[in-house]
Amino acid sequence: MPIQEITSLTHPGVEIFSTLTEAQLRIRLEPTKGLFIAESPKVIKVALDAGYEPLALLCEQNHIAGDAADIIRRCGDIPVYTGNRELLSTLTGYVLTRGVLCAMRRPTLRSVEEVCQGAQRMVVIDGVVDTTNIGAIFRSAAALGMDGLLLTRNSCDPLNRRAVRVSMGSVFLLPWTWLDGPLSNLNKLGFRTAAMALTENSVSIDDPILQSEPRLAIVMGTEGDGLPHETIAAADYVVRIPMSHSVDSLNVAAASAVAFWQLRVKGSSTAPIDSK
Repeated sequence: MPIQEITSLTHPGVEIFSTLTEAQLRIRLEPTKGLFIAESPKVIKVALDAGYEPLALLCEQNHIAGDAADIIRRCGDIPVYTGNRELLSTLTGYVLTRGVLCAMRRPTLRSVEEVCQGAQRMVVIDGVVDTTNIGAIFRSAAALGMDGLLLTRNSCDPLNRRAVRVSMGSVFLLPWTWLDGPLSNLNKLGFRTAAMALTENSVSIDDPILQSEPRLAIVMGTEGDGLPHETIAAADYVVRIPMSHSVDSLNVAAASAVAFWQLRVKGSSTAPIDSK
């Protein structure tokens, strides 16, 4: 594999790790050259296992023969840029998690119909822009029996570097795409929709009617403003998580974990959860 030691911030090829913003990686180079950055050997391994195509690696020198060795071997004949920690931190603007970044090809987006095909439990993310929350929602969805995710266009990109890292690679484990039409379109695909919101006519999350639905889409909104009124009005159910001690709501990431566990298809197999 071609390992190239870099000594300056303008070394040819490293611009994908430094000068291009998340928006430029996603939009400027689309549709045939869209990229994203995966961070840390564990996350990169999950992406490779899921079939994502690596294009270049950026690796601290001390990880070449250590944590990154297996990743480098698996990535084959792609450029591997290396340097000391200080130089790479200056180049990227942050300290590399476990010393390794991988630039990867963005996959072709699936249609809503493809993502929903055969699914019993879907997640709809409406207007959630925080990268940490997006990553946590994906991780919970993968761990707790959801089949796929749909995001409104005003939500954070799941392949944002930080979202990918927080998800521990779970963004690569479930199908997802953007939802451009109204929520009611999911009814045409056989789903009933459950908007997580506190309203006067909301039902408790443990209401048996929710569990009895063969195909259910759980709609999560941003914290603070919550779901838009039109989204709540369009939903088949409005669902609340009962609270104690006058707490009015949970962070969307925490609420999603509760909702996914309670509303999953009971009897579906789940492996023990690693809480690291």
